[in-house]
Amino acid sequence: MANHKSAIKEIRKNKKKKIKNKYKFKSLKTKIKKLIKSKNLSNIKKEERKVYSMIDKLIKKNIIHKNKASRLKSKFNFFIKKLNK
Repeated sequence: MANHKSAIKEIRKNKKKKIKNKYKFKSLKTKIKKLIKSKNLSNIKKEERKVYSMIDKLIKKNIIHKNKASRLKSKFNFFIKKLNK
């Protein structure tokens, strides 16, 4: 357990950040899942740029690693190509 006031405050701040970051990443995952379930190609094409933008924002804020983001983009892109066939 932390003994200094600054360390205690840092723990509180980290908890708040963790909750926010978890919410942002979870919202991205649910958006991707909804798009995959929709199977409506025109809707997916419209939302594709938004999903990529969300992923890039999460990279920029160090919420997810760039390699994980690359995997997510690749997986989503693979799904879109699969629907086109």
